[in-house]
Amino acid sequence: MTRTDTPPTWDERATLTTMLDYVRATVHAKCEGLAEDDARATPLPTSPLMSISALVSHVRWVEYSWIQVRLLGEENRGPWTDEDPDREMRIAAEIPLDRLLKEYEEQCARYRELVAVTDLDTVAKKPTRSGTYVTLRWIMHHLIEETARHNGHIDILREMADGVTGD
Repeated sequence: MTRTDTPPTWDERATLTTMLDYVRATVHAKCEGLAEDDARATPLPTSPLMSISALVSHVRWVEYSWIQVRLLGEENRGPWTDEDPDREMRIAAEIPLDRLLKEYEEQCARYRELVAVTDLDTVAKKPTRSGTYVTLRWIMHHLIEETARHNGHIDILREMADGVTGD
């Protein structure tokens, strides 16, 4: 997977998709060579669900929620429940990291194709929690922000786990 933040052209769609692909690829890069035990480690006592595996699962399911549930209006089949709203993070402890990354990449490939043929002004079929109907453009910006923020968490957890740092 090529990781670049420089779009092939300078139009809005190319910039948004390149930046989103960059932060997605960064998730993978931060996990390269990581031991399974380190991927599942939760070293922060105040954040017992915060592991690298949990964050990979979270960014995968966040994209699902925004694209399939809100944008497309599909039924929500995410792993969370009213009783366990963070279940996507909890279940990651039972799933090998390579599987989490593979499922995330497969989903990203599907969304990449969808975004390529969907107008950025397309309005989501389901509203946000606040009742706002956002556009695909807003969703793209939000996914870049969300994934980049969690890459920072992954970066810190990786350094804590085995000392590996990098961009």
